[in-house]
Parts: sequence; C-alpha cells; structure tokens
Amino acid sequence: MAEQQSESLGFGDKHYFLIRRLHSLSGLVPVGVFLCIHLMVNASILLPGEPGHEFQKAVERIHALGPVLKPVEILGIFVPLAFHALLGFQIIFSSQSNAQQYRYGSNIRYTLQRGTGMIAAVFIVYHVWQMHWLGARLGGGEFALHDEAGRATGALTTAMLIQQSVWIAPVYAVGVIATVFHLANGIWTSLITWGITIRPKTQRGAGYACTAFGIALTLLGLGALNGFKRFDIQSRPVAGAETSSTHATH
Repeated sequence: MAEQQSESLGFGDKHYFLIRRLHSLSGLVPVGVFLCIHLMVNASILLPGEPGHEFQKAVERIHALGPVLKPVEILGIFVPLAFHALLGFQIIFSSQSNAQQYRYGSNIRYTLQRGTGMIAAVFIVYHVWQMHWLGARLGGGEFALHDEAGRATGALTTAMLIQQSVWIAPVYAVGVIATVFHLANGIWTSLITWGITIRPKTQRGAGYACTAFGIALTLLGLGALNGFKRFDIQSRPVAGAETSSTHATH
C-alpha cells in the first residue's frame, strides 16, 4: 500500500523536503548575497568626492569580468532568482494564511513574507526591464556605463531614469523595502527551517539580529535611492575610463 501511494505522488510531493530546502537556500545564496552587494554598490553614490565617481568605479570593477559577466549573471543570479520566484508563487497559491483569523506574530510574518515576495517579484521585473541589458529588446535597458564618446555615465543614466517621472522613486522605495523585508524575514525563518535556531530564546535573538540587518540594509537602499534622486543630471558626465558605450548590470 505504501509503495502504491508513493508511486501515485507527483515529483513535487515525493521531493517536497528537498525542494523547500532548495527554495530557502536559493533565496539566501546567491540571490540574497547579490541583493546585499547590489545595494552596497548603489550606496557608493553617497560617498564623498566627485559625484558618482565611486559608484562608477564600483560598477567598473564588476564589468572587469568582461565576457564572463553575462554567463555569471544568468547562471548565478537569474536562474536561481527565477527558481525561487516561481516556486514561491506556487507555495503562495497552494497554501492558506490564517493571519486574519489569528493575530499571532508568526501568522502576520507569514502573510507579510508572501506579500512582500509578490511585490518584490513585480519590482525586480520592472527594474531589470528598465535598466538591465535584458530589457533592451523590450524598450528598456537604458542604463549605460559609458556614452558613445567613452565618458563614464553610470551615475548619470541611473539618476536620469530615477528622475524620469515623479512616480519612479516611490516605486523604487516600496520595492527596496519589500525586497529587504523578504530577505531579512526569510533569513530568520530559514534558521528555524534548517534547525539552527530551535529554542525560543535563540529564535528571539535571531529575530533581533535579522531586524537590525533589515533596517540597516533598508536605510542603505533608501539612502542610495535618495542619492540618485538628488543627483544633478544637468551636470557634465562623470569622468571615467575611455571605453565604448556599454549597457551594464544594475
């Protein structure tokens, strides 16, 4: 009987434990790690000196990977991100939350985790379309590391896109907050899922640490957004290496 039940189960049911662990892991590494690096690179717009210079240098270091960059992006970021997002939506639409019925903190976090996941997914699609080279064929991909004359324009084009319309900066603010919350709360739940924080005391300690991490990362992301919003797009392009025009990851 047990063998017949096992044979009747689908692949997802048979490997539920493994798939959920992979879903959790993909949200932390490499997607979560990339988010932290991405926001830190963006926050370099706030560093003192010539406006945008440090940001340009940071993005230049990424592009030093040359032809290896695109495969790294696709295999190391977009594939895990797509896996995490698609499985996340499957989990959302196949489960129920009782946050409305029982106002327990765990149930509220459960709902917020899934709500911020959906917001983050929509925001990431928009962000990639607007700035990444993948969106170029669909009318986006407008971030350029250099202009046709070889002048560095990374900070300038980013600021122009952020300032393009009054609604863009608020959308980015909501996207950053939702994405960071999803990561920080996901770390906390992953520590429980993986059996690292079992006791209530360790879970509380991890909760404080994840909250502090989330607040710090949110402030970093919103600070970077404010830096691009205040960037003087009327000024001359930031001086940089003399190279050909490049659409870059952002």
